[in-house]
Amino acid sequence: MAAGSSTRGEAVFGALRSDILAGRLTPGARLPFADLCARYGASTGVLREGLSRLVEQGLVRLEPQQGYRVTPLSEQDLVDLTEARVQIETLVLSAAIAEGDLAWESRLTALHHTLSKTPQVDQADPARFSEAWTRAHADYHAAVLSGCGNARLRGLADGLRASAELYRQWSRPLGQDHHRDIAGEHRALLDAVLARDTDTALAVLTAHIQHTSAVLLDHTTTEDDKRVAG
Repeated sequence: MAAGSSTRGEAVFGALRSDILAGRLTPGARLPFADLCARYGASTGVLREGLSRLVEQGLVRLEPQQGYRVTPLSEQDLVDLTEARVQIETLVLSAAIAEGDLAWESRLTALHHTLSKTPQVDQADPARFSEAWTRAHADYHAAVLSGCGNARLRGLADGLRASAELYRQWSRPLGQDHHRDIAGEHRALLDAVLARDTDTALAVLTAHIQHTSAVLLDHTTTEDDKRVAG
């Protein structure tokens, strides 16, 4: 592919991905080529390549006879995923608090410092979490659980967190909660872990996981009410 075509393809892919993560292309929305060509000023070939990459990332689905659409928000999947995360992540966290050493505490403290100093919002697109904050957030939560010595349990927890990433990304544009103190939640978790206060740490982590789900489920209920009213 020529350099110009490659650059154009990256630009269109980036625009598509940003529009999905920012909620401008909503969960479950159809993605017809004619509309996308007009929206992004791109050829069907460039769009097909970008959509294929988004399918690999789990942001878009290709359905037989129906074409592409943004990965839908499944209420039942979100409920099931949240329950599984609470069960597994609290189990792993409990073990981490019991088994984690000084090096673990130091790494966790350092990663929390990075997270707390990283801008949460993408300044160019305030409807999205910034890429740097997203990475710092993932690193911090992985570190919290890394004190657990059972690699199988850590693997289960990591897999569930990865499955929740798309829902978490959508929690900002689709259901912004301006009263939520995410930074405070992360600090409270760190303080409880360092104090080896297992009960408090588990309660903080559970509330942290459940809050994002509640925001999204409230959004879907509101949208359903609008459709009924309409």
